[in-house]
Amino acid sequence: MVVAARKGRAMAFPHTNGPTAITTTAPPGVLGGWLSRIPLPKWALIAVTVAVAILLLLFLICIIRCCCGKKKPKKKERVSLYAMSGSTTASLVQPEMEDLEQGTEQTGRGKLQYSLEYNFRAQELKVGVKQAAELKAMDSGGTSDPYVVVYLTSDTKRKYETKVYRKTLNPIFNESFAFQVPQVEVPESTLVMQIYDFNRFTKHDIIGEVRLPLASVSLQHVIEQWSDLAAASKVEEEQLGEICFSLRYIPSTGKLTVLILEAKKLKRMDSHGLSDPFVKVNLILNKKKWKKKKTTVKKNTLNPYFNEMFVFEVPFNQIQNVDVVISVWDHDKVSKNEPIGKLFLGCRATGNQLRHWSDMLSNPRRPLAQWHNLQPPDVVDKALGLKSQLKLPLPPR
Repeated sequence: MVVAARKGRAMAFPHTNGPTAITTTAPPGVLGGWLSRIPLPKWALIAVTVAVAILLLLFLICIIRCCCGKKKPKKKERVSLYAMSGSTTASLVQPEMEDLEQGTEQTGRGKLQYSLEYNFRAQELKVGVKQAAELKAMDSGGTSDPYVVVYLTSDTKRKYETKVYRKTLNPIFNESFAFQVPQVEVPESTLVMQIYDFNRFTKHDIIGEVRLPLASVSLQHVIEQWSDLAAASKVEEEQLGEICFSLRYIPSTGKLTVLILEAKKLKRMDSHGLSDPFVKVNLILNKKKWKKKKTTVKKNTLNPYFNEMFVFEVPFNQIQNVDVVISVWDHDKVSKNEPIGKLFLGCRATGNQLRHWSDMLSNPRRPLAQWHNLQPPDVVDKALGLKSQLKLPLPPR
């Protein structure tokens, strides 16, 4: 009976008899046999299992983070691309107002006060240079030595200068200058006032300038105002004037007719603000001077009227090799005549000159008149590339 009772207890509590009493849902034959083959104690198996589980969990977390990290930049990039429009773009690019004000102060050149008065009876323009303020410092000590240069674009040779004021950014000039300008030429002129920093041993630095087209102001009364200085123009475009002439060519007779009609707005060459213009017509054959004729001299005018005609014999087989040079000169009895401006026409010409020449050849026997702007003489001479100044005999027909 005792033995039977012990057997019943053993069957009721099988885990009290050793490691074989571990419970599992798997079939006891497979898992139990696999665990029995591992030569490790129970606590070691549990530690290994926990470590493997932790490693798997960390691995999964890393994978999730990597995937999310790659997707997030794409979302941000798309949003920023779609957002680059309208006010959003302006807000991203436009600096703060404080930065703008600081930049303006750093790059500001200052301002100039001046006055204008035109005397219609005397045809005289009086320019008053009053004062300047908040000029840009050009010297290492934080100051400048300013003075003002005043001139008109219609007469760049006549310039006036104020006195130099030492070590100041707010000079008071109170000087006036007079220009003789006919009333009809006032709208075509521009007043230029440039402020320089004086240097004794180096080139004077320009601080800034004010350009005032006289056509944009009313000279019926005295004008006094302030203007901000702007950056100075690098090149002063000198207006040499315009000339109108007519061309006609008759292929059957080989006659080239040049009719010089008139010119206007010519450059002032004399001290009294006028010129004594006349026109030369030169023929160039194969880059060599060939024939020339000239008009009469018109005294004391910048808008001469000539209406003089010249006829040249140019064989049809040579018309493609001929250049016609039109030049305007200022006559001087004492010294040498000075060129005002030039231009040339022919197959080597460009722009309006080439178009005028082509129209002449396309319309034989028909005179064609056109206005042309005069160019600097040295520019035209360089483009022609003359080989010799000797005349050539007329080639045979």
